[in-house]
Amino acid sequence: MKKIRRIVALALAVALVGVTLTACSPKKEESSTSAAPKASDTLIYAQGAEPRGLDPALVDDGESAKVMINIYDGLLKYNKDSTKVEPSLAKSWEVSADGLTYTFHLQEGVKFHDGTDFDAEAVKFNIDRQLPPQVTADMAYASFVYGSVKDVQVVDKKTVKVNLTAPSTPFLSNLAMVMSAPIVSPKALKDNKNNVNQVPVGTGPYKFVKWAKDENIVLVRNDEYWGTKAIAKNVIFKFIKDNSARVVALNNGEADMIDGIDATVVKQITDAGNKIFQAPGMNINYMAYNTSRKPFNDAKLRTAISQAINVPELVKSLYQGYSETATSILPTFMEGYDKSVTQVSYNAEAAAAAIKASGLTSVHMITYTNPRPYNSANGQALAEAIQGYLSKVGVTVKIDAFDWTTYKQKLKAGDYDIAFYGWIGDNGDPDNFMYLLAHEDPSMNIALYKNAEFNKLIAKGVETPAGPARNAIYTQLEKIAAADAAWLPISHAQTLCAYKPNIHNFYFHMTGITPLAGVSKQ
Repeated sequence: MKKIRRIVALALAVALVGVTLTACSPKKEESSTSAAPKASDTLIYAQGAEPRGLDPALVDDGESAKVMINIYDGLLKYNKDSTKVEPSLAKSWEVSADGLTYTFHLQEGVKFHDGTDFDAEAVKFNIDRQLPPQVTADMAYASFVYGSVKDVQVVDKKTVKVNLTAPSTPFLSNLAMVMSAPIVSPKALKDNKNNVNQVPVGTGPYKFVKWAKDENIVLVRNDEYWGTKAIAKNVIFKFIKDNSARVVALNNGEADMIDGIDATVVKQITDAGNKIFQAPGMNINYMAYNTSRKPFNDAKLRTAISQAINVPELVKSLYQGYSETATSILPTFMEGYDKSVTQVSYNAEAAAAAIKASGLTSVHMITYTNPRPYNSANGQALAEAIQGYLSKVGVTVKIDAFDWTTYKQKLKAGDYDIAFYGWIGDNGDPDNFMYLLAHEDPSMNIALYKNAEFNKLIAKGVETPAGPARNAIYTQLEKIAAADAAWLPISHAQTLCAYKPNIHNFYFHMTGITPLAGVSKQ
């Protein structure tokens, strides 16, 4: 009976999409949208948490990225199978000999979803809003993407120049990211007081229709899209927090694709005739110490706590072969990775002695309740496993667990001794990982780590051309981070998603995004 109710509910939801799309469409399109779409017209993607918002300048989480990649375009985009940059809204570009001026030649005839023109002025507007003096504290990625930008010049409607204060090797890669880099309608930003989190307007293959809080986000195909048009007419992003409930939704036909799965449900999914998407992950799953205050402003005590945790055993137990034990912050396939980098190794006896000598008896730990692409077991399961290790060395752990949106707020407040987080590489560049420990935003640098030597090397790495000399800088950064033990790197997760057998061309990009324009349902 429950299954029947679910299917009826899904049918009603799809029918409502058709009604909504009819109401939002211009009059001339009424004949093509008046009927409810067929099931094959609609893709349903179930994810483990709700996006924080849909303004690319104002969010920094993967749940938001999955939706935004379908609404917006940037000047550049990533290749489907790598982080190699390709043309998008910029059809070509040149870089000056000194590396300080980037000239972009723009696609012509492109419209935003609100009917306004995309042009060089729109590019300048989007970048300028994330530069001083306009940039705001809640634009977490602004300094990462545009920190080296001096100014933006409009040459003509189809040409824009971006001038830098210093050479930046990752700059082009940054412009393909789904955070900060996508181009938003200037009209929409002006009409909505510089915040389109709830009313996104881009140039992408899908247009925003509605957001039912705690339920779903609905998108409709942009039939005036400037590039290759999407195949499916509608996309619904459903929010299903519980792992097992998402699996049931897939197996019952209430979802076409799901993410945030772990090893424990793979057999259940494949036994039901569904398919697994599996690929190496460009990510890091880690535990962070609050280095800004006692007790963990002491590197020796951080080391002692890390020694108490048997990371290889933990990874094997929690992830059952679908995650690789992290020996460094950088994934093993990334430039700058060096196998000589080692983390604090497990030594419970030494840990217990050092902890006893310090007088530490308890710590406050915060974590998240939903699965993450870098931690399919979810943050609470990880925290509880580490709580067990610490109990063996005389440390009592109080765990406070929160939903993802609340957790992000708690991280900014900084009221914790230990917290859990992770990172999905945005652009394939090692700076994208190592810069986290130099970032001033507490929601990015959750260890609140400050090290002048480290920060100088970060700046040097950005300016150094790609090659062995640059790779050596990031290896050195890894060694400094390991010695200071601000993080305990735990694992690099494989990407695991699942989908129905009638879904074609689905993929989850290594940067943690889900472009659905090329996906079809037969």
